[in-house]
Amino acid sequence: MNPYYASYIELVQNYDQPSTMVPNTQENRPPAIKGAAKMDGIEVLQDAFSRIHSTFLSTLRGLAPEDLYYSPNIECNTIAWLAWHLTRVQDRHIADLAEHEQEWILGKWFEEFGQSPAPANVGFGHTPEQVQNFTLPNLDLMLAYHDAVYFQSASYLKTITPTDLDRILDEPQYDPLPTIGVRLVSVISDNSQHVGQMAYLRGLIQGRSW
Repeated sequence: MNPYYASYIELVQNYDQPSTMVPNTQENRPPAIKGAAKMDGIEVLQDAFSRIHSTFLSTLRGLAPEDLYYSPNIECNTIAWLAWHLTRVQDRHIADLAEHEQEWILGKWFEEFGQSPAPANVGFGHTPEQVQNFTLPNLDLMLAYHDAVYFQSASYLKTITPTDLDRILDEPQYDPLPTIGVRLVSVISDNSQHVGQMAYLRGLIQGRSW
């Protein structure tokens, strides 16, 4: 078993806490993010990723197993697929920027999920049938993998400076060439949309505001 996942399960069993991460509350944010000082570009990105993480966790907590696979129709994504997909997107792009192995591969999460270790296995190009047939081994595994990826992202952001955000990436397939800052904003945009879709689906299921 993945050691991160094993420690996560032990934490949940012993302390009844669904996440190993510090909650994204006003009190837990650094002084600059609280508004006590000016925020630089890195702090804005840190806050954005932390909000995605906290919304992800609050959306998944308390859902029944069948809720994860609810879909208004065959063309719509499920909460389970959205959770996996957005986490894979973040894992892939942050690992590329940091120039190290994806957590998916490094932590052998692909084995826990019973999937391919291929770095490009993030869900792009999945058919509606593949989305509808997608299942998670269990919810705790998804939460643990997302925590591990968020920790990777938060760690990476501590290694760069605002100046680094303007560094151009060697990706000639794009015109204009993207920068580190552009790529990070792209990940935030993707993840924010998908976590919002997850919350919307939860609202539909529970019949309440979201």
